[in-house]
Amino acid sequence: MTQIAINRLLTNKPSLGETKADIVEASYSLADGDIVLRINHIAVTTNNITYAGFGDAMNYWQFFPTHTDGWGHMPVWGFADVEYSQTPGIEIGERFFGYFPIASHLIMRPERVSGRGFYDGAAHRRELTSAYNQYARCATDPGYSPKLEHYQSLLRPLYITSYMLSDFLMDNGVFGARQVVMSSASSKTAYGTAYSLKLGDPAVRLVALTSSANVDFVKNLGCYDEVFSYDAMSDMRSDVQTTYVDFSGNEALRVNIHTHFGEYLAYDCFAGSAQNTDFLRDLGLPGPKPEFFFAPVQIRKRNKDYGGAELTRRFSLAQNAFIAHIASGNPSWMRIEEHRGFADAAKLVTALHAGRCDPAIGNVIILKS
Repeated sequence: MTQIAINRLLTNKPSLGETKADIVEASYSLADGDIVLRINHIAVTTNNITYAGFGDAMNYWQFFPTHTDGWGHMPVWGFADVEYSQTPGIEIGERFFGYFPIASHLIMRPERVSGRGFYDGAAHRRELTSAYNQYARCATDPGYSPKLEHYQSLLRPLYITSYMLSDFLMDNGVFGARQVVMSSASSKTAYGTAYSLKLGDPAVRLVALTSSANVDFVKNLGCYDEVFSYDAMSDMRSDVQTTYVDFSGNEALRVNIHTHFGEYLAYDCFAGSAQNTDFLRDLGLPGPKPEFFFAPVQIRKRNKDYGGAELTRRFSLAQNAFIAHIASGNPSWMRIEEHRGFADAAKLVTALHAGRCDPAIGNVIILKS
């Protein structure tokens, strides 16, 4: 039996901006088929706060149990290296991309091992959404580039939502709308959606809503046709069939949207939020009932439509083009900022939860010293 000390950053479930670090002793047997991954670096964005906010309602807390009452592991995306393996087909030193806790190590039980990677077959994950259980082998991953790891850890998990959301909208003819209005338009998931929609259906007009402080940043992205601050939203045309894509979760804003567009509002899509993670309440609004978008549902549909290999091919091409566009710096959409260790991670989680982070910065945490 081998012992391993795992450093962890835990999140207070009732108060997501509060964290605490601890160390637990774990053990594994040399013959039990486990692997141990040393988590190298991760990205932390407002999307991870959203995961935590929906932790109980959508089982995100269940992926990495802490066995500590009231405290959970906030899931993040990043890269990890195999430190120990007793699994055929997985070698020590290999690098994998996937879904991790904010921790130094993760003990896993691989199954369905292939050239592309593996799925974690731990008993507690079997009933959870399979898209989060898949780990990509970097050596064979068509979406991997060693030079772009930070961009990939930041954008890849967000862009799968952006890509599938834009695909969902186009698959449904944008619900008959001629324009799409997006709140929190400075968020990476929002402008990834706008980028994909613009490529897929150039005829659809894209309208951004953002805070006054972020108007210039959003205009410079170049993927929206019009940009309005929230306090100027009454200037938007209200006589055009419109689909609303909500990344903010702001109920007062939703009321204003339904009132402003009235009978011209064709569809209301809630894509998640960091500040408001309550499920949609019935506010008695005129127009369409708000609908929650969950990317794995559209992934399952497209797996049936295209087959898994073809969907992966399409997504990889789109993702690589998006990441290359962002990394080119023309226009400058993102500046990478590196942080180191669990103390920096704690500060970042607090800032993101409070909405204090610059949308032009992509935050990456280096955990492996």
